[in-house]
Amino acid sequence: MSAPETPPARARSAKPPRAARGAATPDAILTNAEARHVFLTRHLLAVPPTGPADLATVEATIGRLGFVQVDSIPTVARAHHMILYARHHRYREKTLTRLLDSRRLFEGWTHDASLVPMAFWPYWRRRFRTAETRLTARWSDDGRNLSMCEQVLAHVRDNGPTLSRDFAEEKSSAGWWNWQPTKVALEFLWRTGKLAVCHREGFQKVYDLTERVVPADLMAQDVSEEAIVDWAAEAALTRLGFATPRQLADFFELITAEEAEDWIARSADRLRPVGITLADGTVRRAVAFDDGAPLDTAAPTGRLRIVSPFDPMVRDRRRTEQLFDFFYRIEIYVPKEKRQYGYYVFPILEGDRFVARIDMARGASGALEVAGVWPEARVRFGAARTRALEAELTRLARFAGCDGVTFLDGWLRG
Repeated sequence: MSAPETPPARARSAKPPRAARGAATPDAILTNAEARHVFLTRHLLAVPPTGPADLATVEATIGRLGFVQVDSIPTVARAHHMILYARHHRYREKTLTRLLDSRRLFEGWTHDASLVPMAFWPYWRRRFRTAETRLTARWSDDGRNLSMCEQVLAHVRDNGPTLSRDFAEEKSSAGWWNWQPTKVALEFLWRTGKLAVCHREGFQKVYDLTERVVPADLMAQDVSEEAIVDWAAEAALTRLGFATPRQLADFFELITAEEAEDWIARSADRLRPVGITLADGTVRRAVAFDDGAPLDTAAPTGRLRIVSPFDPMVRDRRRTEQLFDFFYRIEIYVPKEKRQYGYYVFPILEGDRFVARIDMARGASGALEVAGVWPEARVRFGAARTRALEAELTRLARFAGCDGVTFLDGWLRG
């Protein structure tokens, strides 16, 4: 496999005078604004979401992000579509379907189910191996029946693409299939690389043999453990701009923090230490590529846009809080009476800061209903910002197929 793409050209960065505490003096210390600008640029949220959204553009976007998380909750539109729409307002859902059908993406596990460039598949062999060890031990302890795996695998081999519901009324020599064990077996076989998701019907996975989904040249690649570590760390740093060892490891969740530290030590001639000023003024040490160019710190557009709770830039909630001074948690698993905001609340990004969060959903009338907007401290929703929000919601409603936008009484919260 070829190495990950080279990080984009970078603008000059200022060097504030103080060093990262508890570490050797970094080559440069980024102000908090500069660090946020780098992060937004690498996550493709620093420029307006205009321009084409054809197959090549969307495929390149997923490649630059590294993956797009899949989520089942269609409050407005599913998370993977919202993530791509936030970057390309001309994006349409059928584009992603075409990329999957043409085998340019595969559905794999990062921190959750995600759509990943097919070229990355050989590096997932490590995840398949570790998943088999971990899931066998965990699910066996839970009393889950994994003995049906061979029967399920044989069924897929003989019958082709299969959904879990296909086993609901099918007989075997042992009697009626039990839906729960077969579903567990399908999930186990997918997570361990023996099956692959070839497409979805509605939102249900359709499984097939991996060799019938993944191109033969990628199936034939046998990547060493060291090469996987090198690729995962380099690919993560390319997409983050700067990172700690833990952040490198957490990006794809293919390697450990210790392996990331070892990669940093082995790659010292290609890296440089940098200080990242957090929102509270403290400085954290990180690493960046030493490719002769400063990090990209150009200020992003002031465009207001709504971000999916599963967007890559907010996936690490702790980093979001430290870098952007924005405390965010999704409350879908919080009992209704204990929720601070709402069931499925979206962050609102304006330029390089989060200015609010919004509770919205497709209503019974077919309109996009806004139940609440909570501005951040010291953020005022005056006439100009409210108009910008209304315009963005109108565009989003059109994308999601809603019949306009309705603001419920008391939508602007204190």
